[in-house]
Amino acid sequence: MQINQKPTLHASWIDPDAVDIVRRLQNKGYHSYLVGGCVRDLLCYLHPKDYDIATDALPNEIRKLIFGSYVIGRRFRLVLVKRGAKQFEVATFRRAGRPEDFAEPQNEDTPPPVGDNFFGTPEEDALRRDFTINALFFDPVKNELIDYSGGMADIQAHMLRMIGDPSQRIQEDPIRSLRALRLSHKLKFRIEENLRSAVLRHADLVAQTVLPRRREEYLKFFRLPDPATAFLELYDLGLMAYCLPSLVSIFSDSEKQDIFLHYLQGLPDFADEPNHPLEIYLPLILGYRAAVQNDPVSAEEEENFLRNELGMFKGEIAEIQSILQLKNRLKDVELFKRRGHRRQRAFLSHPNLLLAFRVCQFERELSANDLMFWKDLIHSHLPAAKLF
Repeated sequence: MQINQKPTLHASWIDPDAVDIVRRLQNKGYHSYLVGGCVRDLLCYLHPKDYDIATDALPNEIRKLIFGSYVIGRRFRLVLVKRGAKQFEVATFRRAGRPEDFAEPQNEDTPPPVGDNFFGTPEEDALRRDFTINALFFDPVKNELIDYSGGMADIQAHMLRMIGDPSQRIQEDPIRSLRALRLSHKLKFRIEENLRSAVLRHADLVAQTVLPRRREEYLKFFRLPDPATAFLELYDLGLMAYCLPSLVSIFSDSEKQDIFLHYLQGLPDFADEPNHPLEIYLPLILGYRAAVQNDPVSAEEEENFLRNELGMFKGEIAEIQSILQLKNRLKDVELFKRRGHRRQRAFLSHPNLLLAFRVCQFERELSANDLMFWKDLIHSHLPAAKLF
């Protein structure tokens, strides 16, 4: 059922370039709306980080109508529109595949259809999405909300509900379990009872998802206002045992858990650039090492946790090791003072010096005198540096 409403939201928060793309498509006779997370966030009085647009125009039609756009993907074709440093995804309405869609003979030049890679109607597009609150369309030109899924009622009730049967939808894509948990904490919504039961029942399936997708979800977890509480629920729902098993021994020991969560609670303050993975991973690794310091793990076990569970890249691990080595050198002020001017300048010019100093501040490892010494020196060498 379609419900059209005049929503209460901050229209002034909407990116004018996104509105312009919607308007241009509508002026040529196409249906066009903002869709997904940006609509959800606006209705929850949060500033969207990006804007997705859905339309009945086909990819090549969009490309011809909207300047600065290009078609990407082969099986799942959509359009990226560039406006300066910003990018907007514009996708044609899609639907789930039907049996007859897969019965047509294929040739070498035509890849077999997959998933929901079929053009559809606005309603079909809405109902193929994961959660009701992510299936809302908003027309910023007419100031009209289009709701096929009951998403607005769930926003008002602060409820996270799956579209369709939660058990089936999680089996289709187990990453939805992580997404459900993350969104519930981001929005402070309750997870609907049937969805929660399905997450518990199918917790083991998250191990079957590919690591890059899990990494993407973890980074979003760490950007939450309170990642510590989200990780507690990750453990309680049984998901941690299948996606981050190295943390289970920490969370099953109250003392280790308290140490680790203390570091996670400090993560939002530490991450000055939350889009920079290193700033997110550093407090996590410090917390991991602090939690296991009385029962240390081997270098191989730690690397397995970082690479094969968190999905960190080899270069990221090497850079973090460099930062932690710099941190140790910052604790020896007298050694620095004995260095020649050339070596002092080289040390102060190290690209990771600022992060290393922030780690020292984060862990309170410097005396008051040493702290002021480095603050003054870093400010004189890097005037724009932002310190705690």
